[in-house]
Amino acid sequence: MEYMNDYVVIKAEQNGVQVFGLTRGETTRFHHTEKLDKGEVMIAQFTEHTSAIKIRGQATVYTRYGTVQTEALDK
Repeated sequence: MEYMNDYVVIKAEQNGVQVFGLTRGETTRFHHTEKLDKGEVMIAQFTEHTSAIKIRGQATVYTRYGTVQTEALDK
């Protein structure tokens, strides 16, 4: 399956960036969370269980489609 080859790289640009994995199927649910501090990098893969990734906080996301900057958490 093509989607299982997709990876994203998430680099935290501030402390406390949260990364959530969301499930695939009839109902979407959170199945995994990670918290990253500034400078930490996470490599995530879409799988038969993970259909979406939600990111909260300021981070740079690298994909095969390009780079996206998220915005900082309101404090």
